[in-house]
Amino acid sequence: MPWASRHRGSPPADDEENAGGLVSVLVARRHRWERVSVCGFLADVYCLGVKNAFGPDIRTDVELSQLVPEYYAAYPAGWQDAPIGLAADIVFGAVEYARGLGFEPHADFVRAAAQLGAWDGPPAITFGRDGKPFYQSGPYDNPRKVIETLEHPVGPPPAFDYLVVGRA
Repeated sequence: MPWASRHRGSPPADDEENAGGLVSVLVARRHRWERVSVCGFLADVYCLGVKNAFGPDIRTDVELSQLVPEYYAAYPAGWQDAPIGLAADIVFGAVEYARGLGFEPHADFVRAAAQLGAWDGPPAITFGRDGKPFYQSGPYDNPRKVIETLEHPVGPPPAFDYLVVGRA
């Protein structure tokens, strides 16, 4: 039972409110009676790929029911159920896109990715924003390094767009 969410709980879309391109994906699979195996991914579908991952963690059904609203607390509209194929397209597609730009997924991605199952690709969704990479800085990013990395495969702006937030 995967869940995917954006600011409005929808698949990736290009609009001002969702300019960061972040999608949270939580996947829970039945492990055994009253237990589930849970993995989570934070995917930047505009540029950086999987920025964070965790799991697999074994939780009770009660713990899962508490985790889901906590995991999506930053999303005003919460989450929505999504087919496992869409969850895999978001996560694996974001990794594939980001690797093409020179970015590797979070260190825990490989361990958590098995939860999604095999992926044949290509994804049913597109990545980037308006046909090109869009980088929006996060609190733990090194914006200069990200921009320099992007310039190698795609060239300097306007080949990609960026927004550096909260930096002096």
